[in-house]
Amino acid sequence: MIPAIIPARGGSKGIPKKNIVDFCGRPLVAWTIEQALNSKYIDKVYVSTDDDEIADISRQYGAEVIKRPKEISTDTSSSEEALIHVLDTIGWDWEYVVFLQATSPLRESSDIDGAINLIKQEGGDSLFSAVRLADFFLWKRQNGKLVSWSYDYKNRKRRQDVEPTFLENGSIYVFKPEILRRYQNRLGEEISVWEMDSWKAFQIDKPEDLDICSFFMKAKGLINEITRY
Repeated sequence: MIPAIIPARGGSKGIPKKNIVDFCGRPLVAWTIEQALNSKYIDKVYVSTDDDEIADISRQYGAEVIKRPKEISTDTSSSEEALIHVLDTIGWDWEYVVFLQATSPLRESSDIDGAINLIKQEGGDSLFSAVRLADFFLWKRQNGKLVSWSYDYKNRKRRQDVEPTFLENGSIYVFKPEILRRYQNRLGEEISVWEMDSWKAFQIDKPEDLDICSFFMKAKGLINEITRY
C-alpha cells in the first residue's frame, strides 16, 4: 500500500489562493489529486492544508484531508514538516510514500507509476523527478565574476559529449518513511531519479506560469487523461 501526500497551504504571495486557482477548468490542486487517484499503485490520497476552502475542494475531488496546524503553515514552514505531520496522523507503516506538489500539474499518472516502479527496481530509499539538461551550459557568479559551472569554457566539448545534468522539477518524490524520520528530509542516501519530458519542468509560482502550463496541458493532451470525474 502506498499513500500520496499533497501539501496545499492556504497562504500564497505570488498568486492569491494559488492551490485552488482556476487552471484549465478545475482548481489547481484537483489535477494532482486526480493524477494520484488514477495511479495503479496509490491507495489513498491525503491533502495537508490549513485552509477550509482547499479542504472542501480536495474532498470533492476524492482526497482525504489532514488539517495542518498553524505553526507549520507559515511562509517559512517546510514541506517536510507537513509530511511528518501527516505520517504522525496516518501512521508510518508504509512501504513507500509519494509526495506530490500541486504547483507542478504537468505530470501524468504514468509518471507516478513509473517513478514507483523505478525505485522498487533499483532498491533505492528515495527518488525525485527531474528533466535532463544535456544541452545546457550553466554559469554562476563567484566573487563578482562569472564562472562556467557545468563545463569548462576553456575546453568546450561538443554538446553530445557533455555529461548530462538533472533539474529537479518538484513534481514527484517517493521515499521510504524511515528516511523522512531519520533525516528530516524527503531524500536519503540511495537516491533514484525519474526522468520526465523537458516541458514537464514548468511549475506554477507566478501568474504568467498559469498561461505557460495551461498551454502544455492542452497541447500535450494531459486534460484528456483525467477521466475519473
